[in-house]
Amino acid sequence: MTTSGRRPHVVLVMTDQQRYDTIAALGYPHMVTPNLDRLASEGVAFERNYVTAPSCTPSRASFFTGLYPSGNGVFRNDDPWPRTWVEDLSGSGYRCVSIGKMHTYPYEAPTGFHERHVVENKDRGTPTVPFFFDNWDKALHVSGVVKPDRRTLRSRPDYQERLGAFEWTLPEHLHADAFVGSLACRWLEEYPGEEPFFLQIGFPGPHPPYDAPQRLIDQYADRELPPVVRTSEEFAAMPPQIATVRREHLSNDHDSIVHLENPTPEQLRRQRAHYYANVTLIDEQIGELFEALERRGVLEDTVVIFTSDHGDALNDHGLSQKWTMYDPSVRVPAIVHGPAYIQPREPIKTPISHFDLGATILELAGIEQRPGVAARSVLPVLQGDSEWNSRDYVFAEQARDSIQQDSEMMTMIADARWKLVCFTDADDGQLFDLEADPEELHDLWDNPDAAEVKTALLARVAAWRTEVLLSSREWWNELVH
Repeated sequence: MTTSGRRPHVVLVMTDQQRYDTIAALGYPHMVTPNLDRLASEGVAFERNYVTAPSCTPSRASFFTGLYPSGNGVFRNDDPWPRTWVEDLSGSGYRCVSIGKMHTYPYEAPTGFHERHVVENKDRGTPTVPFFFDNWDKALHVSGVVKPDRRTLRSRPDYQERLGAFEWTLPEHLHADAFVGSLACRWLEEYPGEEPFFLQIGFPGPHPPYDAPQRLIDQYADRELPPVVRTSEEFAAMPPQIATVRREHLSNDHDSIVHLENPTPEQLRRQRAHYYANVTLIDEQIGELFEALERRGVLEDTVVIFTSDHGDALNDHGLSQKWTMYDPSVRVPAIVHGPAYIQPREPIKTPISHFDLGATILELAGIEQRPGVAARSVLPVLQGDSEWNSRDYVFAEQARDSIQQDSEMMTMIADARWKLVCFTDADDGQLFDLEADPEELHDLWDNPDAAEVKTALLARVAAWRTEVLLSSREWWNELVH
């Protein structure tokens, strides 16, 4: 581990909608992820990394501000972003570059970056999404091909039964994830500056449509895939706020997924195989990234952080995509690699909050966080501090939007054992003992044996809401003055 005090280059790789159980080296042997396995074996992984919001823009804005959604005011995908800590990085001498998906609003807002090469969702083929012509659209256009999205996929005779799982049949280098990975490598090869850089790489996958090339789908043909976690008993017991999310997906083909009430085992397996194959495609891009860093001669001086903005239910609990507080939706990978700056160790089992990785980037760069932020750097544990002050609780929020329509605010609190989900405008909720019930199938909300735990966690949520109000006020006041 370095003692020179030099500031590292930082590469932040953030995929879109990648659940926690998708890296072979972290205990999920159904996956084909040799490059992410290398990242984990040479670095530090956090097994219980919880996002602060299970939807795209709120999660990302939280990450890049260090504030919860109720602190920074970004609750939905079309809410404008406030100031981000990228401005502090760029102001301190870092070259800040974003390639791929950030999901800011407006889409091309600088948010502190010197350069932004924007790619948005793979499927934007609906009039309800604001018009935007991103860099990938332009690349497809000049290549003379038509982007597969709802406008074209709906014409397939099997569209209604694919669960969003299709094959990429255009030239492979034009796939969104290959395009973003290639562009990032090109930047590393071409940029002439020698100052430290912060390179954010936003892969659009494995967000649906689940559209990997057939050669990667074939790698999962004979693999034993984990079963889908869903029972009719849990459907009947779901709070109405969760059931509404499920009904919304059953009624609309969001992101080219026709969500089915009773999919067959074959359909469920195909959906997962295509999703996992998309992760493997991204894994290949991670390998290309490492080679590009090595060619530039900066691999030893670079910290690489790998994570995602939220997960994907993949039909667990009968749900599609995100917007709920089950682990497949709110728990995502987190790996930090940089042997010159961190001390490799076994995966950390203590829960962390997703935006803690952003605070870690600032500490690596020697930049003090602004007053009022809620994020905490995990650099001490990355550097072997046995007295690391870990979090007792992590929190997540999901405000009312076009998908989660039945609650003004859904809130999650989780600790080392328990998870509670509550609603600001209702007395029902969910309570899971994650030690006894890691698959979250048995809701203990009305169980008298768990009443004391429920009362204590609800009280902690109430106190936390006050803390967020007061701390974020300090952040905003400092920004104004």
